[in-house]
Amino acid sequence: MACGLAAGTVPLPGGTVLRTAHWTVEHCVGPLGVGTLLVKPLRHVTGVDGLSPDEAAEMGPLLTRVSAAVRACAEGVDGCEQVYVCLWSHAGREPGHLHFVVQPARTSDIDRHGGAYGPALQAAMFRAGEQPDPAAVEAFCRRARALLRD
Repeated sequence: MACGLAAGTVPLPGGTVLRTAHWTVEHCVGPLGVGTLLVKPLRHVTGVDGLSPDEAAEMGPLLTRVSAAVRACAEGVDGCEQVYVCLWSHAGREPGHLHFVVQPARTSDIDRHGGAYGPALQAAMFRAGEQPDPAAVEAFCRRARALLRD
């Protein structure tokens, strides 16, 4: 699915937020809440060890920029306490397309999921299975796109 989203063959709410020479940024299509962005290499790579030198050189600065944009867009909305950045690359226990999840950890989400935070919050959100409102995703992506364009 990650490759299909990047290639435009699978519908992507909010559209592509940013595309660089080696990476794409898009909104998560799963239950991790409005404002959770994915940072993925354009090339199919299943681990950080498979990144090219150019992909690796772009990764750190890009993750910093995307994290700052997520915080700026999420602050003041239900109390963004932290911005998580974590690597995921498994699908069905098989290595899949590498992607970094950049997620605002909001007080409202933590409270709604019994005080869970970090990986426990993400697991609770997956168990709950609540999909974000498409209009809110679109609005968040517009704000993030404007910040990342600068």
